[in-house]
Amino acid sequence: MQEERQAKLRVALIAGGTSHERDVSLKGADVVEKMLDQNKYIVTRYDSATDLVKIASNTENIDFAFIVLHGIHGEDGTIQGFLDLLGIPYQGPGVLGSALAMDKNISKERYQQSNLPIAPWEIIQASDMSKDLTILEKISLPVVVKPALEGSSIGISVVRTKGELAESLALARKYTDKNIMVEQFIKGRELTCAVLGNNDAEALPVLEIVPGEGYEFFNYDAKYLPGASNEICPAPIPEKVSKQIQRYAVAAHHCLQLRGCSRTDFLLQDDGQIFLLETNTIPGMTETSILPQEAAAAGMNYSQLLDRLITLGLEPPV
Repeated sequence: MQEERQAKLRVALIAGGTSHERDVSLKGADVVEKMLDQNKYIVTRYDSATDLVKIASNTENIDFAFIVLHGIHGEDGTIQGFLDLLGIPYQGPGVLGSALAMDKNISKERYQQSNLPIAPWEIIQASDMSKDLTILEKISLPVVVKPALEGSSIGISVVRTKGELAESLALARKYTDKNIMVEQFIKGRELTCAVLGNNDAEALPVLEIVPGEGYEFFNYDAKYLPGASNEICPAPIPEKVSKQIQRYAVAAHHCLQLRGCSRTDFLLQDDGQIFLLETNTIPGMTETSILPQEAAAAGMNYSQLLDRLITLGLEPPV
């Protein structure tokens, strides 16, 4: 019995955390815990909000960490640095890639350097309210206002008139004391494409998100309320467009120095022009989340997806 236990990989499933996406994290971890093959893994659950000392004191009994954390202290490289110090491998990118992708301003600079198509944007420091009235001199309406270091569309709003700007900036300031991004609003079909792999990353099928009636874009409620959005995979778009989006997704994965898994969001205009929005390094992991849907379209069930993520996480960085 002891030999059998030692043959299984001892996985620390880390979820919860302190970000605004805590509930989403916990729901995803419930599914991951259920779907990890019990013949291969011994799973112990940890909450990064309360259990970091437990993890540090139990490293000799942990072979691998599976991170299901979103937002600050989950996707920004902090938990990854903690695990690096403990010598525990994990799925997904390391400290640098996580930090680059989490910061929407820096990631857009990296996209720009890699000649990826992005919308114009400006940055306001949350503590500097002097630029609130002049920002529209640099970028024209309509615009999207969002915290530069949050996920799941938290604190995001579309501004169509000057009168709406102050309220939108105030909303963003509720969720950050750092940078606020003001980005040109692009009207188009919402598409997303996940990538699996390290140096040899490959794109999964493109998925289209159709927000339900009453949702101007794929905001927090549209993401997580049952039935609020319709998701179609593979996306009903021309193969040429799909291939181009997949190439952009892989390019984003590499330019942000990511490993394991990422998911990049896009907008497709009626004229065929594609705009890259942002890249997620720990996509949602409920059974109906986008990453598992794309994996299923590629012929990979949920448990196989988890196996693949763990295998990639165990590969040494090159």
